Amino acid sequence: MVETIKSGIAMLKTLESWDVDHIYGIPGGSINSLVYALRDEETAGHIRYIHVRHEEVGALAAVSDGRVTGKIGVAFGSAGPGATHLYQGVYDAKMDKVPTLFIVGQVGQAQMNMDFFQEQDEAQLFGDGAVYNRTVMTAESLPHVVDEAVRQAYVNHGPAVVVIPNDLADKEIPADGYYSAAANFRKAEAPAPTDEQVDDALTLIKQAKKPILYIGQGVRGAADEAMELSQKLQLPIAYAALAKDVIPYDFPALLGSAMRVASKPANEAMAETDLILFVGSNFPFAEILFNPNAKFIQIDSNPAVLGKRHKTEVAMWADAKKALRKLNDRAEKAADSDWYQANIANADNWRDYNEQMMNKTDGELRFEPVFKEINRIATDDALFSIDVGDVTQNSVRLIKNTGKQRSYTSGLFATMGSGLPGAIAAQLSFPDKQVFSLAGDGAESMVMQDLITENLYHLPIINVVFKNEELGFIVDEQEDDEQRRFGVSLGNVDFAKVAEAHGVTGISVTKQSELQKAFDEAREITKRGEPVLIDVQITGERPIPVEKLELDPDKFTDEAISRFRKRYYAQELKTLKEFEKES
Repeated sequence: MVETIKSGIAMLKTLESWDVDHIYGIPGGSINSLVYALRDEETAGHIRYIHVRHEEVGALAAVSDGRVTGKIGVAFGSAGPGATHLYQGVYDAKMDKVPTLFIVGQVGQAQMNMDFFQEQDEAQLFGDGAVYNRTVMTAESLPHVVDEAVRQAYVNHGPAVVVIPNDLADKEIPADGYYSAAANFRKAEAPAPTDEQVDDALTLIKQAKKPILYIGQGVRGAADEAMELSQKLQLPIAYAALAKDVIPYDFPALLGSAMRVASKPANEAMAETDLILFVGSNFPFAEILFNPNAKFIQIDSNPAVLGKRHKTEVAMWADAKKALRKLNDRAEKAADSDWYQANIANADNWRDYNEQMMNKTDGELRFEPVFKEINRIATDDALFSIDVGDVTQNSVRLIKNTGKQRSYTSGLFATMGSGLPGAIAAQLSFPDKQVFSLAGDGAESMVMQDLITENLYHLPIINVVFKNEELGFIVDEQEDDEQRRFGVSLGNVDFAKVAEAHGVTGISVTKQSELQKAFDEAREITKRGEPVLIDVQITGERPIPVEKLELDPDKFTDEAISRFRKRYYAQELKTLKEFEKES
């Protein structure tokens, strides 16, 4: 007699072969056959089911699995509403190029195309977002389709979607009729650049008066090579926000990120630079922000993005680590550069300003002293899941990443509500590490029901909610557009009480003197293996708008500069031009 296995079990065993150890989701009538298989596999100790309270949270957590581990994350949802809730995660994965698998329920085959209850054309729904999008047609093909989906997600760096009619996962198939390609799979590696390409790049760098090294996530794992090249060729380093954690915070020539979620030194340098060595990034604002007359050298492992963001003189399809290493090997040490020293001085001045603001004790409680406490209690290898809004730019500026810590967010799609799911993902993947969820009150209110998930699985996450009772990032945009505020007020929600109602310890902070005790208490609670939420009431004062600096006397009146300095406590800030004159 032929030995058989339920196709749903075979599918889950296929995922296990790809090192998937947990799956997020919510049961539903159109995916119950798969849920029953998941129950059996979890009972056998093979794969863990994480019961979230909203499919979008599961989807965003799965994307963050990919972000923080490099391994594929998996989430599922039922047909119709469950599928549409998953869609946010699909596009988040697409935009940030994160390998993720989304398993979507569908009505049984006999009910398909009959306008049945919760039926939806899911293949069409996910067609634009997914790198692989298939509806399973037979029980026998289910494990194979999922196996192929995982491969395609890895190869194409994005989300794969598999739609499964509900009557398939329960069916028996031959136990020897499926297999996984996981053991044979190898990720493609970009080549090293040619000697000619490297020499052409070095010639341009040598000719430049104000060169910059701009890095993205592609430089992850090559921080030492980037810092060596910076010092050897006198290249200040700016970074994309998603690469915030690649270079340690205290590297002298690290300028920060550019644009609005950014730092002052990086924006000033990018406006003046005459050459950009652009490595491992697909920064969408390059044409807007970078000096359009600057020469451009691009290194990327994805040939499709070469020349995409800027007219390019030298384009290298290459692995960042190999390319940076080869540049270091073939480069002659440059003479000390006034440009390099001016940028180091400018970066020091900016760090001093941030320290001043983090140590500010007078007036209403601002966000900067909160980050002082976060940095104080953070372990050397902590993970920071950062939500979208003012908290993004403040985290990029103020978290003092050690080089071992991880900071991550929803980048190009900028999904509000991604902080808490990202923290759940990190804590599940790294149970022994300290994990923070950092969110504004607007973003937290979108996903706060999944504090229940943190409590249910005893995930010792430190949730910090920056509460200014408004959508601060949009308030600032309305100010820049010279419009009166509209639609941005949030009201005063007691998030500490919300946390308590969800089984999570809540701590309220309303003034400076309460901060240290609150963060000490939070650290102790998480050491006991339980989550905690700190609700911090902060002023609505705007973070300094580095994309709209009013410090240059050649562009602004003395009155405007004085007003800007007073509003943002920036009396000691100097411009890059001032440091250049001093060099």
